[in-house]
Amino acid sequence: MEFTIKAKGHKNVSATHKTTLEITKEDYLTPTGHCIIGINADKSMVDFTDEFKEKLRNAKKIIVEIEVEGLKEVILGEGHKNLILNHPTDIVIRKSNYICPRTLMINANKSAKDINREIVKKLKEGKELIFKIKIEE
Repeated sequence: MEFTIKAKGHKNVSATHKTTLEITKEDYLTPTGHCIIGINADKSMVDFTDEFKEKLRNAKKIIVEIEVEGLKEVILGEGHKNLILNHPTDIVIRKSNYICPRTLMINANKSAKDINREIVKKLKEGKELIFKIKIEE
């Protein structure tokens, strides 16, 4: 099962946060948003079906594929039974096990600072970002 979101980069993408990575439906990014790699997302967690949310909560492995102009990055993480998954604008990947309404997955193997710098460069240019969430069943 998978869910695809389209977003776009912004000139203020720095992707330097050490523990999180985020995409948002918001249409702006300040220079302090170090974890945000994409804005203007066309979907958020409120668009997930109940079935998809339940699978995320029970997932031992969640795979997020980020693609920008043919360059790909794969991030692995876990679900958790307490995931809330209802934030209207933000989707956050966390290396920690912190859970809030914005949390998509925890114990991820990568954060914003781990993203390929060529991808970050393209995001700074405002290129389109494809954000695929896959659940290994």
